[in-house]
Amino acid sequence: MDLAWLADGALALTYRLHGDLDRLRLPAGQGAGLADGLWQHSCFELFVGLAGDPGYREFNFSPAGQWAAYAFSDYRQRAVCVLPDAAPLISVSSLGDRLEMTVRLAPTFLSPLPSSGTFELGLSAVIEATDGALAYWALAHPAERPDFHRREAFALHMTAPVSESCP
Repeated sequence: MDLAWLADGALALTYRLHGDLDRLRLPAGQGAGLADGLWQHSCFELFVGLAGDPGYREFNFSPAGQWAAYAFSDYRQRAVCVLPDAAPLISVSSLGDRLEMTVRLAPTFLSPLPSSGTFELGLSAVIEATDGALAYWALAHPAERPDFHRREAFALHMTAPVSESCP
């Protein structure tokens, strides 16, 4: 997994999955675009919140190129989600036992979060086996059962670049 704030304020992520991909049910052929319920099958996820603020955003990215965005005012409390004006840029490649998905999120994609400050991020994946069994992967599982929405699971802390304008 690679994650970086780019100079223009965009967030770039690269998810990597290694293993016997023939034993996994990976969505394909559904086409890119907005879709709901991606977490019910193989997908990669990003949770982003500002330190000290209970609100956060959830993003899901499917290997088929589909994506979803959700807003929460507090733990699992859905808030109005204004969809970004541009879709994330998603590219997927697969070779042998390796799947790699790169996602680029424009700065406006994280809205209504501020464009600067210390962010708490939760990186996770739901991986579906060919028999339908789901495995839940994350940087941290702070409870007995996986729950990516728990703020303690937002284990990565990063400061976004501050955009400066020249006079």
